Amino acid sequence: MVKKLLAACLAGAAVLALSPGAVADPAATPKPFPVVLATPSGKVTIPKQPRRIVSLSATATESLYAIGAGRRVVAVDDLSNYPARAPRTKLSGYTPNAEAIAGYRPDLVVVRTDSGLTEALGKLRIPVLVQPEAANLARAYAQVTQLGRATGYRRGATTAVRSMRARISKALASVPRGRALTVYHELTTDYYSVTSRTFIGQIYRMFGLRNIADSAGGTSDYPQLSGEYIVASNPDLIFLADSKCCGQSLATVSARPGWSTTRAVRGRNVVRLDDDVASRWGPRVASLVQTVAAYVKRARST
Repeated sequence: MVKKLLAACLAGAAVLALSPGAVADPAATPKPFPVVLATPSGKVTIPKQPRRIVSLSATATESLYAIGAGRRVVAVDDLSNYPARAPRTKLSGYTPNAEAIAGYRPDLVVVRTDSGLTEALGKLRIPVLVQPEAANLARAYAQVTQLGRATGYRRGATTAVRSMRARISKALASVPRGRALTVYHELTTDYYSVTSRTFIGQIYRMFGLRNIADSAGGTSDYPQLSGEYIVASNPDLIFLADSKCCGQSLATVSARPGWSTTRAVRGRNVVRLDDDVASRWGPRVASLVQTVAAYVKRARST
C-alpha cells in the first residue's frame, strides 16, 4: 500500500511539472546573468544586464546596434560613426582615458585594445570586454555572439549572425567558377596594402583571388608596395579603401603613371569601397562580401 501511494505521489508530481500552469523551480532555470566571458585580457564577469554601455570600438558599436542593444549605449568613441544615431563623443579608443570613461557611469565598456583599462576600471568595478580585430569570419561571428551574451541580447545576436552567414553564403554561391584573377587592395595613396593573412585578405581568398601583396616579400601583413610593382603585377581587380578619406577613384587611379595599362583599369574594375566598412568586421561585412562578389563576377565575364 505504501509503495502504491508513493508511486501515485510521484506520478502526480510529474504531471504537475508538465502542466502548462506549473511553476518551474527557479534553481533549475538557467539565468543569463551573471555571465563570465573569456577575453584576451582574461576572464571578465558581468554581474547583471548592462544598462549603460560605452563602446570604444567602431566595430563593436555597429554590432551593438545590430543586435538591438543600441538603446543601452550611452557613449561611443570618436571613430564610431555608424549608425548615425550612436552617441558619438571625443572619447578615444586608441588612447582611452579611464577617468573620462568613468564619467559616463558605465556598467560595461567594450574596447578593441585593453590599454590598461581592465585594471583601471576594474578598481571601480566596471567590467571591460576586449574584442580585438577578428582574424577571420568565424571570429567575427563569435564576437557578435559574445556581445549578445554580454548585453543580454542573445536572440538579437543570433539573428544578426544568421543574417550575416546567409548573405555571405549567397554572395559566394552567386559567383561562378572561372579564370584565376589577381587583386590589389589599397589602404592608402602611398600603396600600403594587405596580404591574405589579414581579415580582408581572407575574404578575397574565399573568391579564389590571388593577392599581389602576398608576393611582395617581407613579413608584414600590411606591406607597402610600389607603383611600379603594382603595374607590373597587372591586377584584374583593384579595391580602394581610401576613397572616402582620400578621394580615390577610377579616374585618379587611371591618371597614375602606367596604371591605365592594367587589366583592372582597362576593364573598369576599380572599386571604390566604403573605407569604414572595409576596415571593420561587424555585420556590415556581409555588404562588403556582396560588393566583392559583384565585381568578381563582372571581371570573369569580360
